[in-house]
Amino acid sequence: LMVTLPFWPLIALGVRLTSPGPVFYSQTRVGLNGRLFRLHKFRTMYRGAESNGHQWAVDRDPRVTRFGRYLRRSRLDELPQLWNILRGQMSIVGPRPERPEFVTELAPKIRYYNERHLVKPGLTGWAQINYRYGASVEDAKRKMQLDLWYIKHMSIELDFTICLRTFGTVWSAIATQVADL
Repeated sequence: LMVTLPFWPLIALGVRLTSPGPVFYSQTRVGLNGRLFRLHKFRTMYRGAESNGHQWAVDRDPRVTRFGRYLRRSRLDELPQLWNILRGQMSIVGPRPERPEFVTELAPKIRYYNERHLVKPGLTGWAQINYRYGASVEDAKRKMQLDLWYIKHMSIELDFTICLRTFGTVWSAIATQVADL
C-alpha cells in the first residue's frame, strides 16, 4: 500500500480529468464464507454505467472511459483493493470476489460454484493470470475450474508464482501503454 500510494494522486487526477464523477468506485462483493463486503477500485466507467442493472464486462465495453481502459489493462484500477487486504476482507492471491447478483445467477448453473467462498478472495489469482475477463456463463465455468484448481493446490510457492506473473502482466501493460503514447 505504501509503495503504490505515491501513484494514487496521478491516477485520481487522470480519472477526474477524463470524466465527471467520483474518483473511487465501491461495490458489494461476496467474500470468505459468503460474507458481503465493499470492494474499492478507481472508477473506470462513466457515471450511471449500470443504471440498467448488472451486466457482464465485454471487450471494448462502451461504458468504460478512455482512461479507464488504460487503468483496466494495466490493472492499476485495482490498487484501492489493497485497503480491502489491509482490512482482512481479501488476500493478495485467491479467487476474484464476485458481485452478489452474479453469484445468485451462477451458483445454480455451475456445480461447486460456492466452493470458491471457502478461501478469502484475492487481488489476483490463478484464473486471472490464465484466462481473460469473463463475459458469459461459459467463461465463468472455465474460471471456476481454475479457481478450484488453485484452492486444491494452494501453497506459498504457487502464490509467489501468481504474484510474479501478475507483476509481469502489469509491467507489460504499462510499458505497452507508454509506448503507444
